[in-house]
Amino acid sequence: MKARRAKGFIDRIKEKLEAYLLNHAHGLFSSLGRLSRTPYTTAMTVLVLTVAISLAGGFYIVVANIQQLTGNLQATNQMSLFLMDNINENVGQKLADQIRQNLNVESVKFISKKQAMDEFKQNSGFGDALNALDTNPLPNVIQVLPRNTLENNDEVSKLLTEFKQMPQVALVQVDMQWMERLQTIMTIASRGVTLVAILLSFAVTFITGNTIRLELQNRQNEVFISKLVGATLAFIQRPFLYTGFWLGFLSGFLGWVVITIMLFLIESPVEKLSSLYNSNFQLLFLSFSEFLLMLIISSFLSILGAGVVLHVQLRQLKPQ
Repeated sequence: MKARRAKGFIDRIKEKLEAYLLNHAHGLFSSLGRLSRTPYTTAMTVLVLTVAISLAGGFYIVVANIQQLTGNLQATNQMSLFLMDNINENVGQKLADQIRQNLNVESVKFISKKQAMDEFKQNSGFGDALNALDTNPLPNVIQVLPRNTLENNDEVSKLLTEFKQMPQVALVQVDMQWMERLQTIMTIASRGVTLVAILLSFAVTFITGNTIRLELQNRQNEVFISKLVGATLAFIQRPFLYTGFWLGFLSGFLGWVVITIMLFLIESPVEKLSSLYNSNFQLLFLSFSEFLLMLIISSFLSILGAGVVLHVQLRQLKPQ
C-alpha cells in the first residue's frame, strides 16, 4: 500500500514537471515564432541592441589589449640601483638577494662592472677606445622591477625611498613621472569602460522594455481573455519574458560577431606595426568564457527590461 502511494506521488510529480517544462518550451519557441512573423520590427530592435552591446564589448576588448601592451611596458619601469665604487661583486650579489625577498619586488637582476662594460662596448661602437682605459669606471648595478607598477604608485615610492637609504647605493634612477602618467591613463580607460558599459546596459534594458510594451499593447485582447479565464500573472508574462530573452540572446550573439569581425580586420595591421617595433604583441580576442558572459548579460538585461515593463503594465490593463 505504501509502495503504491509512493509510486502515485512520484508519478504526479513527473506529470507536473513534464507539464511545467512543456509550458516553458512552448513559451520559448512560440515567442521566437512571433518574432519571426514581424521580421522588420525584430531586425530593427535587434540591430539597435547589437550596436549597444558591441560598443560595450568593443571598449572592453580595446582596454584589455591596452592593458596587455602596458604589461609589456611595465618591464621598462624598472629601477636602476647604482652601487658605491667600493662595493665589490660579492657584496652586490648579496644585496640583490636581499632585495629579492621584498614582497613588492617582481624581479631583480644584478649587473656587474664587467658585464656593464661588455654591453657598453658592444652597443656603443667605441670598443677600441674603451680598451685604452686603465680601470673600469662603470659601477655595479642592480635592476629592480617593482610589483604592480601600473596599479600602486605609493608602493613604488616607498621602494624608491627605501633603496635611497641603503648605504651601498650611490644613486637610484627611475622615471616616476612616466609611471604616474601610465597609471592615470589606465585608470581613466578602465573607469571609462565601466561608465560606458553601465550606460549601454541601461540602453539595452530600456529598448527591450519599450519593445515589450508595444508588443503588450498589440496583444491586449489576448491578455484580457487570459485574465478572464483565470490565468496567473506568471502565465501571462511568460511569453513576453521569453521574447525579451530572444532579443537579448540574438543581440549578444550578433554583438560578438561584430566585435570579432572588427578585430579580424585590424589584426593584420596591428601585427605588422608590432613587428616594426620588434615586439611580440598579439591582438586579444574575446575568449569563450567572455563570449558566454556577453550572452548571459545581454539576455539578463533584456529579461530585466521586459520584467519591469510587465510588472507595471499588466496591473494597469483591466478588462472593460
